[in-house]
Amino acid sequence: MPTARPVPGSKLLTPHDHALVMIDFQSQMAFATHSIEAVTLRNNAALVARAAASFQVPTILTTVAEKSFSGPMFEEVLAPFPGQPAYDRTSMNSWEDAQVTDAVNRIGKQRLVLAGLWTSVCIVGPALSALEQGFEIYVIADACGDVSAEAHARAMERMLQAGAQPMTSLQYLLELQRDWARADTYGSTTDIARALGGAYGLGVTYARTMFNAHGG
Repeated sequence: MPTARPVPGSKLLTPHDHALVMIDFQSQMAFATHSIEAVTLRNNAALVARAAASFQVPTILTTVAEKSFSGPMFEEVLAPFPGQPAYDRTSMNSWEDAQVTDAVNRIGKQRLVLAGLWTSVCIVGPALSALEQGFEIYVIADACGDVSAEAHARAMERMLQAGAQPMTSLQYLLELQRDWARADTYGSTTDIARALGGAYGLGVTYARTMFNAHGG
């Protein structure tokens, strides 16, 4: 019989045990993304970016053919990382670009969290490549999108079968916080939730306004 202990599971993310890679949140990619509404996609990408910046998660930003084809990265993804460049490349699979893998090696985290467009190309490529090289991969499913719901679903299934772990954007934020007693990030976490956490954010606003409540 196992013994229950008040210790978090090793599969849960912490702010210091991973790097985030935000891939190809660009206008041309978004135009043909139909598995998720554009407004929701932008909201979720902003939530992930702001969460990572708030918790000082090392983050890599990457674009594909920015000048010649795909356009600039979403402003709401860039804004939380002022002055940080996005690595532009020609390869559809960002893992095949030495700028990206060099950045991963500099950061030195075995655990990587991925989000971006499209799921079946720009996320599957680095996910399968990194898994094969011994990295642990998490994919923020609702901060990814594809040309159809089926394309997104099949891409997620393919990555899960290879060992990737799925999560959502709000889950990412709350998993980094995980304890409302962590006062240093309590305010920023609830602010991000209020701004971008949908109905949960409304609930936080209501509780704070009506009852001066804290926690989730």
